[in-house]
Amino acid sequence: MKSNGYVHAAPPGACQLATEPRTKSHQRFAFLDENVVFSVERCLSLMQAGSAMTKLKGSPRGLPRVYFLDRQRSAVCWRPSRKQDRAKISIDSVREVCEGRESEAFQRMECSSLDLACCLSVYHGTGLEPLALVASSPQEAQVWLTGLHFLMAGILGEDCLAKRQRTRDRWLQQTFEEADKNGDGSLSIEEVLHLMHKLNVNLPRRKVKRLFKEADTDTVQGSLNFEEFCALYKSISTRRDLYLLLFRYSNRQEHLTFEQLKCFLQTEQQMHDVSEEHCRSIVENFEPCKENKVRDVLGIDGFTNYMRSPEGDIFNQSHLKQNQDMNRPLSQYFIASSHNTYLTGDQLMSQSRAEMYAWVLQAGCRCVEVDCWDGPDGEPVVYHGHTLTSKILFRDVIETINKHAFVCSRYPVILSIENHCSVEQQRRMAYEMQEILEDKLDLSSVLDGDPSTLPSPESLIRKVLIKGKKLPSNLGEDTEDGEVSEEDSAEEIEGACKLMNGDTSSPDRRLVESFARRRLEILRKERKFRKSDDSSGSDSSLRASSSSPTSSDRLSAGDGADQRTISKRSSFIRTFRRDKRKNTKTKSKQEETSGQQEGSDSPRAGAPAPSRGSPRRGTKRLPLCRALSDLVQYTRSVALHDLRPDDTSSWQVTSLSESKANQLQQQRAEAFLHFNRRQLSRVYPSSLRVDSSNFSPHLYWSLGCQLVALNYQTSGRMMELNRALFATNGNCGYVLKPDCLGEEGFNPLSEEVLQERLHTELAVKVISGQQLPKPPDSVLGDRGEIIDPFVEVEVVGVPIDCRKQQTRVIDDNGFNPVWDETLVFHLHVPELALIRFLVWDHDPIGRDFIGQRTVSFRSIMTGYRHVYLEGFEEASIFVHISSKHISGKVKQTGGLKMLFSRPARPSSLDNSKNPTSRRHSISRDSLRRTASVPATGRHSKAQSVNFEPLRMPADITGDSPQTIVSRSNNQSRGRVSLCSARSSTTLHVPIFSSTSSTEDQAAS
Repeated sequence: MKSNGYVHAAPPGACQLATEPRTKSHQRFAFLDENVVFSVERCLSLMQAGSAMTKLKGSPRGLPRVYFLDRQRSAVCWRPSRKQDRAKISIDSVREVCEGRESEAFQRMECSSLDLACCLSVYHGTGLEPLALVASSPQEAQVWLTGLHFLMAGILGEDCLAKRQRTRDRWLQQTFEEADKNGDGSLSIEEVLHLMHKLNVNLPRRKVKRLFKEADTDTVQGSLNFEEFCALYKSISTRRDLYLLLFRYSNRQEHLTFEQLKCFLQTEQQMHDVSEEHCRSIVENFEPCKENKVRDVLGIDGFTNYMRSPEGDIFNQSHLKQNQDMNRPLSQYFIASSHNTYLTGDQLMSQSRAEMYAWVLQAGCRCVEVDCWDGPDGEPVVYHGHTLTSKILFRDVIETINKHAFVCSRYPVILSIENHCSVEQQRRMAYEMQEILEDKLDLSSVLDGDPSTLPSPESLIRKVLIKGKKLPSNLGEDTEDGEVSEEDSAEEIEGACKLMNGDTSSPDRRLVESFARRRLEILRKERKFRKSDDSSGSDSSLRASSSSPTSSDRLSAGDGADQRTISKRSSFIRTFRRDKRKNTKTKSKQEETSGQQEGSDSPRAGAPAPSRGSPRRGTKRLPLCRALSDLVQYTRSVALHDLRPDDTSSWQVTSLSESKANQLQQQRAEAFLHFNRRQLSRVYPSSLRVDSSNFSPHLYWSLGCQLVALNYQTSGRMMELNRALFATNGNCGYVLKPDCLGEEGFNPLSEEVLQERLHTELAVKVISGQQLPKPPDSVLGDRGEIIDPFVEVEVVGVPIDCRKQQTRVIDDNGFNPVWDETLVFHLHVPELALIRFLVWDHDPIGRDFIGQRTVSFRSIMTGYRHVYLEGFEEASIFVHISSKHISGKVKQTGGLKMLFSRPARPSSLDNSKNPTSRRHSISRDSLRRTASVPATGRHSKAQSVNFEPLRMPADITGDSPQTIVSRSNNQSRGRVSLCSARSSTTLHVPIFSSTSSTEDQAAS
């Protein structure tokens, strides 16, 4: 079948649609031609049947595939594919569906002969990856557009509880289908055993067979259907920790009444004004047993559902929406900012895409960067100047920003314009912004004429601010253009990595490309070498100020002097060092005569200077047209000559490179903090980060910098910190600074000042883990060994607060490990603290990263909470959080220099009086391991007679807080007897995997 210039070949296994005649196709979609409201259900049914479409990627002919909606209507799949079961796109990950030739794939292939009505683009994933498709007919394209929009609208309209339940149901269905290797719709005992290994469940083979037999209740013996599989999964996932918690608050019953539930919520979860109606709604929403609903009680299943719901999450659910005062000046907010937004990868050779602006704006970013250069045919282009990065049209960038600016947040967007264009193309830029953005640039209703105060985000709702140079005020209004100092951060690029004349067709291109590739390869190896440190808590900016940083630390810090130390490693790097030194020397000489310019000049704090923003003698000049200058209102780009804030005008923004900002924080931290109280400052990554790595933003936040620009295309620790901070205010892109940053005399880097403040003691009791997966980069994947997990909790804040501690290692249990350890931290500035929970798999030669979750201290909920690992549907750790205020000095061990190499401190408040329960350092890891039930063929005599009790808080009913947990003869049948010290009542709790033993036993 041939249409639209592409041949649609029917691949093996294609559905009937791929071969049926056009007449049948028209009959099939005839309901779309009628001018009536047609059934969305009909569209979804057709999508499930499948459609032959062509995917545009690199080949001029395209890739013919059959695309279909899976049975659960949760993913778009295709065949044929070498990815097999992984050839799918989750509906949850779809960000946008567009009709027509909007994606870059269409533009790159110049498919002018294609019918627009047959084209559609699906943007999905965190990187907003485009899937460009060409349908066989306009009607078929309309079916997919309608169905996908309907499915996306259903997801957006869900509340947290419904989304959580749908995610869990989908995970169970997906797990069942992946375990069903022969595709017969049922699981055999061998498939179940393989699934147990994949889920990190370490159970003896005979016990799995017994549970399998108990779940197999239908007439077809020897296999489990989906409902029976759910029953089996429920039996192995019974939570001992939650069972004991319910048992304690239910007066040793197997359910909670309204009064008992209210007592639990007020006492443990620190909830206030809990009414009976609220308890009734919990039973109605979470209790699956009808009998319990009739009796108005919450059983163990309902209690488990509630604790695993969003209401039991560690993140404050009220912070999912904007919850802070938005009527203060802009300078009092942290603003989510992006660096070189258009780039998809490194800073030297990667692709530039307009879609990146859509992605970062939908991720909550409110300040994006646009590097503008002269383009062909009078059309300005956007790319990283003097490099081999690709070019995109300025107009396409503005159209994308206009479309996506206020989809996820209504608060103002700042366009950071780095202008390198001629006057003619500047006029073109101004015209296109006014034409496309229209009233979004109109600030007439906001301007109040007071230059000493910045407007608030609330007063700038749905407005776009242009950050750029502005003509001097002494020029007459009739003057069409003038000159300003040029802002050119591209000049900071190493000379050997830069096309000096900007011509990509020059003879030097091959040399520059070769050097850039080698440079990037070295940085990739450096990053891989220190990957584990970065994931576990390395803070490059903080390490840069350490007394004896390592060479890799110096590279992370981005300091030019530190880079010279790394350069000793090879002759190639030594050559690079000589070139860099020459460039630095030339640049320094030029700065002495020409002064400073924004984005590339070092600030001379305290030096005498002309009025802020005025051109200095000998500065590199750039012509600027009046039309572009007039678009700049509250965010005028100026160079930093001193740290004395200009009281006559707050409508200014100063940009500093990472290395220049580091100099300020080391030499004049208090003055820099005071400067940021009234005016905006922007910090962007060092030019040495050509691999698009990121610095730690927290140091600059603690100094009050509002616009801390990061490379959003690079995932990892730094972006996790960034997301955690801005999640505290509904991810709207603006977070109110803590009041302490406005206090006189406050210095986040001074231990003497911070020791006098009232501080907070944070106690994190790590109780257990649930369904922890194997490391994502495991060589053997799901077939690898069962993991040996441990948890690391880290505080990222002001230097005096930075600490991390870890639990012991649990052997061979990733499904339900139990640690039951308390880690204590003292926070002097809790308002700026971010808490990181990291899960690792211990390995004899190191450790493998499994997952993490980072939450701002301001968003943490106290009580018993689940910490769901980012990017996983079911993996979590169960913790108890408590905090209290204490005064007086607290002696912290280690300090900043010992952040990554200090010995572990005693971990548990409960064990503080027990000398045998002291926690050892990681170097003595063998004494910190706890074996689980041995697998078949392994024997452990000690494990059959010892059991570590799960310690619970004091009994609120007045009984003795001691709960005796002992093993009886029933242990072999998987039961544990619990007896109260004041009662003879005994409750048999099912235990399916023993995960603990005493540490002396492990040591023996």
